[in-house]
Amino acid sequence: MCLRYFLQVLKSFLIALGFALALSAATPEEEVRAAENAWMDAVMKRDIPALERIFTPDLIYAHSTGNIETRDEYIARLKAGKQRYDTMNYEKTKVAVHGNSVVFHAIARFTGKNDAGAFNDHLMVMHTWVKKGKQWQLAAHQTTRIP
Repeated sequence: MCLRYFLQVLKSFLIALGFALALSAATPEEEVRAAENAWMDAVMKRDIPALERIFTPDLIYAHSTGNIETRDEYIARLKAGKQRYDTMNYEKTKVAVHGNSVVFHAIARFTGKNDAGAFNDHLMVMHTWVKKGKQWQLAAHQTTRIP
């Protein structure tokens, strides 16, 4: 009787555990959307250690102005306060998964301040994410102003 009860409880536990694990298994799209949120949060807070983990060492960061920066150049501008974001909002997004790479496209509104002064930009954003081990990293950033 005791063994039967134990086996019944064990079976219920294993079913619940399997269900929980199935729910916790994120898809690449969900992982990249979470990485996008982490990127926006780190950029707005100018969290340099987080950005150093998020960006690949060979990051290509192309602004809507046509200016292209390396990872180190972009981080230096953030550190110096030459680039600041007050808001970053996505209006529409699309994710295309290609194995260990993901293309993320969005229509967005970014506000803040840079060398030229305050900005309130309506943009197309294109990000290329690559999976390194268990972490998604941003390899390329490109924004284009929407008139």
